[in-house]
Amino acid sequence: MSKTFAEMGVAPVLVDVLSGRGIEKAFPIQEMTIGEALEGHDICGKAQTGSGKTLAFGIPVVQLMHSDKDPGYVSTVILVPTRELAVQVFTELEPLADTVGLRSLAVYGGADIDKQIKKLGKGVELVVATPGRMIDLIDRGALDVHQVKRVVIDEADRMADMGFLPQVEWILRRIDADHQTLLFSATLDGAVDGLVTRYQKDPVRREVEAEEVTVEQMVHHFVTVHEMDRNRVVGSISEAANRTMVFCNTKRACDRLAESLSKLGVVAEAIHGDLRQRQRERALKQFSDGKIQALVATDVAARGIHVDDVDVVIHFDPPEDHKTYLHRSGRTARAGGSGVAITMVLWNQELEVKRLQKRLGLDLPLVEVFSNDKCLTDLAGWDPSANS
Repeated sequence: MSKTFAEMGVAPVLVDVLSGRGIEKAFPIQEMTIGEALEGHDICGKAQTGSGKTLAFGIPVVQLMHSDKDPGYVSTVILVPTRELAVQVFTELEPLADTVGLRSLAVYGGADIDKQIKKLGKGVELVVATPGRMIDLIDRGALDVHQVKRVVIDEADRMADMGFLPQVEWILRRIDADHQTLLFSATLDGAVDGLVTRYQKDPVRREVEAEEVTVEQMVHHFVTVHEMDRNRVVGSISEAANRTMVFCNTKRACDRLAESLSKLGVVAEAIHGDLRQRQRERALKQFSDGKIQALVATDVAARGIHVDDVDVVIHFDPPEDHKTYLHRSGRTARAGGSGVAITMVLWNQELEVKRLQKRLGLDLPLVEVFSNDKCLTDLAGWDPSANS
């Protein structure tokens, strides 16, 4: 039986805000860390995306900032690896901060830096930032970190994967006041362990066992398609599903496919690194709201996307390895749900896909399909062995 937030020492005003959002009971990572974070300890938390860690660090930092009673300067910094995550964390924490009279701001590349500087000039206490944009603001003298009392490093393993740890360390070296550091990561080895050793003081270590995405959590299909019919196959699947995520290996392929789907009458948008931040945010919101049938993404762009109720994941281009396959396919098995993962195979990709299946432990037939096949309208109930 999980504790209530009140039992963990969360202030009544914040408990009321959470309750108003339907959040009554704590997730395991929250129960493990909030109390000790409120006591001022450094926290080293191992938890996956989707485990509730945003509130695990967000609730204590907001409460501690409120108790400081000295607003007017940046006292808490939350570092995140991507623009999408910055928006996500800000959106979740801003109502809490606002309730206790604290001003918050998300700063990231791709957005107007002059507007961010103007808002900082008016006084902000909580900043959610990507490392590159934060360094830019510090260099310009727009963001003073000398009085920062709390630092959160979120998804440290992704920071490492994306090559951002040198930037993170550059920032941490400039926060010279005595401060509390909360670090959360899906893994705590290698470069992340170095970060913990160098920048945390006797941290309390807490770990939530990861629920790895497995092949058993979803239905898998591998289909051979013809180059000229491939886009129409995606269109047929997307029309029959509620939400479909399609993965391509290149930005150009994403754009071409999204345009082709639109011509076929499917409401589709591409999402990749070359698009403006505003475009990416709009496409993601419309997808989450059910206004877009198919979201066509590169693997890099999809890292910051967390949408429940995705019915089908389509591997338009077969992934390079089994880990990427599970990461992509896991989009349709979130929050305990299930779904369908379908891999499209051209004639010259059969050998690499067979190797992929072997790594995944899947012994499934490669079945030829065409865009007018009825099986595409009910992939969850389709038995490919009847076609083979």
